[in-house]
Amino acid sequence: MLHRHPLLLPAFALTAIFSPTLPSPAADPPALTGEFAWTASAPLVSPAVRADDPCDSVKDPTIVFHDGRWHLFTTIRSKKRTHQIEYSSFTDWKEANAAPRHILTFNSGYFCAPQVFYFTPHKKWYLLHQMSDPSRKPSLQPAVSTTEKISDPASWSKAQMLFKEHPKNVTAWIDFWIICDEAKAHLFFTSNNGLMWRSETALANFPSGWSEPAIVLRDDIFEASHTYKLKGRKGYLTVVEAEAGNGSRYYKAYTADRLDGEWKPLAATAAKPFASKANVKDGAAHWTDSISHGEFLRTGADEHMEVDPDHLQFLFQGVSDPARAGKKYGEIPWQLGLLEARP
Repeated sequence: MLHRHPLLLPAFALTAIFSPTLPSPAADPPALTGEFAWTASAPLVSPAVRADDPCDSVKDPTIVFHDGRWHLFTTIRSKKRTHQIEYSSFTDWKEANAAPRHILTFNSGYFCAPQVFYFTPHKKWYLLHQMSDPSRKPSLQPAVSTTEKISDPASWSKAQMLFKEHPKNVTAWIDFWIICDEAKAHLFFTSNNGLMWRSETALANFPSGWSEPAIVLRDDIFEASHTYKLKGRKGYLTVVEAEAGNGSRYYKAYTADRLDGEWKPLAATAAKPFASKANVKDGAAHWTDSISHGEFLRTGADEHMEVDPDHLQFLFQGVSDPARAGKKYGEIPWQLGLLEARP
């Protein structure tokens, strides 16, 4: 059911615990085998209706469950102001589309593609995002804003750039993502040309002190790389968006033993994807042919970015091929839906 927290056990799990028959060994989950199969929900969040600045799309979701509520941050694309970050909160996914929307006010210009997490050493929430700084080339730069109260959309601090100056070996970058191990924070991003990069800093220096980025993955990938710790297991999972031949989007997956280790293909082809039209079934009326920029529902909210490999759920932006046909990219009517793993 869409409204349950991903950590809650279904009723049949309790029955199995008291069964007199010894259960057979559990099969390895898709996060280890790469054999992913999904059911897509109906759209859960659609663009807000605003007469003063009509909204075309809601996309790039990042989400945490905290204090009994979901806290959702997204990019919205509108007619007058193209890139903004919107916040909403709800207790049940059935309420998600009707929940009040709040455009964050700490930036009056271009800012988008958020990632939210609680950084335990600072006892603060961090919102990583990309923003425009016309004084730099490229102008798009990674930045963070902080708050001690995630439920207050007016409480976020003025954004702080991650890098004092643009790295000399990077000509383009997009869709930034932070994940921490016990010693370091790791920043991942892509460059729209088949490359994924990584930079690092000591936890004591966070959010400053980043190393020169290095290329860590070369493949037919595009953007929106998101990296997670597999809870209860050794290793990490990265999912990266790729382009299909007809312009639609799908996701590939890679694994590594360490955040500074080698990324190996897990489900990284059109024939064997992480999530695409090939392995996603409709749970309601058909509404999407793309599985684009998304975020796992995590088991926690902190900097370790843990997910349960046995109960994966993936919140994504989607759109049908007919709905996007003939539209400029900024006008595509993206909505948010949820993928749930199926046998």
